[in-house]
Amino acid sequence: MYSSFISWLSGNYIEVIGTILGLLYLYFSIKGNIWLWFFGLATSAVYVYVFYVSKLYADMSLNVYYVLVSIYGFINWKFIGNDDSKILAIKKLDKNGYLLSISITLLLFICIGYMLDNFTDSDIPYLDAFTTAASVVATWMLARKIIDHWLFWIVIDATSLGIYIYKELYATVVLFIIYTIMAIAGYMSWKKKKLQQT
Repeated sequence: MYSSFISWLSGNYIEVIGTILGLLYLYFSIKGNIWLWFFGLATSAVYVYVFYVSKLYADMSLNVYYVLVSIYGFINWKFIGNDDSKILAIKKLDKNGYLLSISITLLLFICIGYMLDNFTDSDIPYLDAFTTAASVVATWMLARKIIDHWLFWIVIDATSLGIYIYKELYATVVLFIIYTIMAIAGYMSWKKKKLQQT
């Protein structure tokens, strides 16, 4: 059993590194600590490769987007505060914000799903498209420090978990079990911090 684990690890060590970086990203994200952007960028860079090899092209493209948003998020959190302290406050979406976020997610889902279905060899184009579209919107909300991004991630992570079981990406399955649970914890943590702001 030990030798089979070592054999699996030698063939999947890049995915394992991505999983460890992802856990560090999650830890700093829940804490609302700016270091989340460094680990988010590193995690995303690793998963560009992992998802390319697994033919999850929308997820691969999403991680390219994550790299760019990590840079934007760091700049936004570090230099664009709400007051003289330069600390970006946690915000909440209003009704119009939710309508806009859901509309953008739906539009992206349709476009990405169509492209994956017609121009790639993806075997689950619409599931891949859904998680990608919702993740684009959720990551933008995180960069703006909008608490509702956690609600999006609960749904995204639970859906992704099923995809990665199907794809036999077992280290990533473990990561997304933790992500799903911790997205709930993250929402509760940020909710508490938001109350402390007022």
